[in-house]
Amino acid sequence: MGVGGEKFQLGTVGALSLSVVSSVSIVICNKALMSSLGFNFATTLTSWHLLVTFCSLHVALWMKFFEHKPFDSRTVMGFGVLNGISIGLLNLSLGFNSVGFYQMTKLAIIPCTVILETLFFRKKFSRSIQMSLSVLLLGVGVATVTDLQLNAVGSILSLLAIITTCIAQIMTNTIQKKFKVSSTQLLYQSCPYQSLTLFLIGPFLDGFLTNQNVFAFNYTSQVVFFIVLSCLMSVSVNFSTFLVIGKTSPVTYQVLGHLKTCLVLTFGYVLLHDPFSWRNILGILIAVVGMVLYSYFCTVETQQKNSEVSPQQVKESEAAPLIADSLSKVENGGGVVDDEPLKVPMWSSKYSRE
Repeated sequence: MGVGGEKFQLGTVGALSLSVVSSVSIVICNKALMSSLGFNFATTLTSWHLLVTFCSLHVALWMKFFEHKPFDSRTVMGFGVLNGISIGLLNLSLGFNSVGFYQMTKLAIIPCTVILETLFFRKKFSRSIQMSLSVLLLGVGVATVTDLQLNAVGSILSLLAIITTCIAQIMTNTIQKKFKVSSTQLLYQSCPYQSLTLFLIGPFLDGFLTNQNVFAFNYTSQVVFFIVLSCLMSVSVNFSTFLVIGKTSPVTYQVLGHLKTCLVLTFGYVLLHDPFSWRNILGILIAVVGMVLYSYFCTVETQQKNSEVSPQQVKESEAAPLIADSLSKVENGGGVVDDEPLKVPMWSSKYSRE
């Protein structure tokens, strides 16, 4: 493998690591904010996250860390609004369903994504990949799913949340490839629409779910500190989500999300002394086995595909804008990162409830 391929792999590993560290950190921060300080306005908080992310990227643009690359405005608007709606639906799903059913909703995102990519993008998933994903889902299910209380409204909301989340994450990957934009450029252009969507529906949605008014909340200095800290962390979370989905695939991003869930359970027990049972331990171990198998089979299949590519095709792929952007220097306007083969959501407020 050439230097370019090694740099690309290092970029992918870096994106995955950044996503895990930042997501787990923000979950712990939000858990303190919501559980300890009673600030339960998850959707509104997410709109503030996206607003701070946009402002941070605007400063980065002004400092010429990346290049602004406008493209189809309708696509950007639709993508941004869809992401905002998917986050709202996930929060509604949690509000109308039991925690166990909500966890099942999140588990269903992987098979739904596989089905959509198979039907509409002709993407093939080997039996080895399917088997490893099944092991992963089984483990996360054992560790997180407790009760499964069903109701009609909650089931419909969960179904809509699954569909919109899958489509939004697939679009994150395909838009970067189709319009040859980096993850930074896409996030910068879509952030205002996502933030506006959640800012408009957030206060009403949070009020409906919590029977509290976000504007009448008692904002003590401690609450403000954790809100600011959460917003600053969200910049890294949102950035790494788009980066990971661009460099890898929507399915890999979901696998990474379940790794975060296992880490959150572990850190919750170690740092916050949350209840932990042998069922949690067994589920996490099974999930880790599934993740290791998924990573192994993905690596093997990628190496097989690379060995089948002719030298001329390798040269052409190394010259492709998406790869070139991810390897370019900051001063060339390629952005700090580019497209990768795999959020929440950017960080979706759903993690705050786990």
